[in-house]
Amino acid sequence: MKKILVANRGEIAIRVMKTARRMGINTVAVYSKADRNAPHVKFADEAVCIGEPPSNQSYLRGQHIIELALKLGVDAIHPGYGFLSENADFAEKVEENGLVFIGPKSKAIRMMGSKLAAKEAVKHYNIPMVPGVDEAISDVKKAKVIAREIGYPVLIKASAGGGGKGMRIVKSEKDLESQMERAISEATSAFGDGSVFIEKYVTSPRHVEIQVMADSHGNILYFFERECSVQRRHQKVVEEAPSAILTPELRKEMGVAATRVAESCEYLGAGTVEFLMDANLNFYFLEMNTRLQVEHPVTELITGVDLVELQIRVARGEVLPLKQSDLKINGHALELRVYAEDPLNDFLPSVGTLETYKLPEGQGIRVDNGFEEGMDVPIYYDPMLSKLITYGKDRDEAIHLMLEAIAAYQVKGVQTTLPFGKFVCEHEAFRSGHFDTHFVSNYYSPEALLQQTESEAAIAAMIALKRFKEDQQKLRIPTM
Repeated sequence: MKKILVANRGEIAIRVMKTARRMGINTVAVYSKADRNAPHVKFADEAVCIGEPPSNQSYLRGQHIIELALKLGVDAIHPGYGFLSENADFAEKVEENGLVFIGPKSKAIRMMGSKLAAKEAVKHYNIPMVPGVDEAISDVKKAKVIAREIGYPVLIKASAGGGGKGMRIVKSEKDLESQMERAISEATSAFGDGSVFIEKYVTSPRHVEIQVMADSHGNILYFFERECSVQRRHQKVVEEAPSAILTPELRKEMGVAATRVAESCEYLGAGTVEFLMDANLNFYFLEMNTRLQVEHPVTELITGVDLVELQIRVARGEVLPLKQSDLKINGHALELRVYAEDPLNDFLPSVGTLETYKLPEGQGIRVDNGFEEGMDVPIYYDPMLSKLITYGKDRDEAIHLMLEAIAAYQVKGVQTTLPFGKFVCEHEAFRSGHFDTHFVSNYYSPEALLQQTESEAAIAAMIALKRFKEDQQKLRIPTM
């Protein structure tokens, strides 16, 4: 494998290219016209424009990307995450054209891409699942019978869904019909598939996921867990590894369960098995993401393993160079997704020019970044600027470093989630480890953030005044 095309943009494209370069592999970047001056374009050995700014005219043009790869003598395609990364048809076409897809086989992507198919696959492997039905429901009368049996509250979920789309919490029967209609409509619009199913809604849930890696020689490893419970609109913002609540016994039990999920679909490469955990530490299979996750750096830091390197080695047909007993947790890592969003305005995207853009540096601080000062933040793509990751000997040190890194991160021209990250890291619920996926609804509000900011400004003003008075006093003391 001498040349890899990275079918993505931004920080993840650079992340993959850094490992490829270290392994002596040349890289090809693809870019839309909106990204012609982006850092990932400059970082690659070669770069090719693939179309207009909208993703359906550029980064989602799978056949065009494959044709370019063949023309440029590429050996393999790494999809990153998002865009074509979980597109089974694309993975299949890559292989049909004699190229290596750095990811799982299309069969596994298809199976795990449907929540219903995934449930069907894993139920034979003794994996705990949330009480519910494993078939699509469209009949309201039938849905009411099922919901009564399960007991309210229930959760209506799109089978092909993700990112919180096509998902509705229903607390009583009178709301079931209207919420079901909305879920079906939203799922149809977002995924072209209106299939929904019903399961018990887990109250006070935590979102804990297990990183797995499988080779083509029958080896499947788990790289411990990530806690991803701090979310807005069902999407993660703050992640950490390890979780503050798992015991070694529970960690092993969940890890083994995750490898069984991978086994159920003959998995290959890097994947993440996601679980919901209730207040009594019972865990339930949620879904499998058949790609590298945004939050993979926290796992890399606590295990000392380069997951992208392992992806490439597995794709080349190599045996995983590790055994489960070789893997140990060292220290603690936190990740904040730095989005160009306004936390004071319901986290709506904030587009504009990065007039000032300076990244924090220092021991224990890692920034996976995709932007430069002076660049415009495009309206066409996910608004994530970078991932800010900190690593310490324990959780307290990682949190302390995160607060220092947030303070040193300078951005002007757009609003970001940096103040929200500070709010989370300073909140007692987060610091104590006693939080769940309702953290934002329970504790966060724009008013709370403003109050915190104003309080800090008042304290800073008092300190400045105190220093001023002390300096004045020193000036009045006559020197001999």
